[in-house]
Amino acid sequence: MGLRYLELWHHRKLILDSMIGCYRCYSSKAKVVDLKKLRPMILKRIENRAKDYPVKAMVPVANEVLKARTTLYRGVSILLQRVPVWACKYCQEVFIGESGHEIRTCGGFRRRPKVHVHEWTSGSLNNILVPVEAFHLKYMFQNVIEHNQRFDFDRIPAVLELCWQAGAYVNDKMLDLNSYSQDDILGAVAGAESLSDKEMMLVANATLKAWETVRSGVEKLLLVYPTKVCEHCSEVHVGPSGHKARLCGVFKYEGWRGKHFWRKARVDDLVRPNIVWYRRLQDPAVLKNEGRDYYGHAPAVVDLCTKAGAVAPSKYHCMMKMEGLTAPS
Repeated sequence: MGLRYLELWHHRKLILDSMIGCYRCYSSKAKVVDLKKLRPMILKRIENRAKDYPVKAMVPVANEVLKARTTLYRGVSILLQRVPVWACKYCQEVFIGESGHEIRTCGGFRRRPKVHVHEWTSGSLNNILVPVEAFHLKYMFQNVIEHNQRFDFDRIPAVLELCWQAGAYVNDKMLDLNSYSQDDILGAVAGAESLSDKEMMLVANATLKAWETVRSGVEKLLLVYPTKVCEHCSEVHVGPSGHKARLCGVFKYEGWRGKHFWRKARVDDLVRPNIVWYRRLQDPAVLKNEGRDYYGHAPAVVDLCTKAGAVAPSKYHCMMKMEGLTAPS
């Protein structure tokens, strides 16, 4: 009995020693770090880091994103003249088709339960390509923007700011006209009604290709250039650290006094897909609320282009439920 007890005690001691060995013990008398003395060294490291930007290998990617973005805006502007787009008066719902759907997903302005029918009106370019703006910095590694400095910096599209910091050429005209030529778009839109179905299909394919190019290019740039987004209000800031402008919490997060809670941004934060209900060939002419579990979804740009004759990439087929069953009548 005594030997058995000694063996168990020895076995437990070995387990305890192995567990204690996994942890590192620190002294409670550690010296306090003086951040004021470290500040010059930190600023010097930030200044040296700025010399590595812009990365030369990413300049062609940034220029390609700008070029594709111009094609994307022109293409969507042309397609909007032939494909009807509807937007809800009281929420951010968008639908592409001959008439709006009857799915009860409207919550209105007061954040009511989403059980109401939408009230539709004609949609616009911003309903398809949701604008996302950010502060335009003078240079990438500048001091953090304080709250009282929020009016000293211009607001431009976040994709433009990202491309500018990546070394792409962005002139004043691009900043004012959101990176596409307004005269070219107005000229293209004026002749959109005379385009044949085949020509519209070519425009749709070019627009869909530009959409994929913009998203893939922004994804590559985000791997190199730091970009932040707020968890609560979707505010975007392109730079190594978020700004301190207290613009968050207008409706819900008043307790935070307008401070943003930053996290690393993703592609969807800068190029928002704006998911909409997708009507398939096997679906009824007007989507009913009873069949909402059967209907598919798609990004607004993809849905717009497919309505004009383009073929959606295979990666969207699962979301769109291309081969899925229709709702029982």
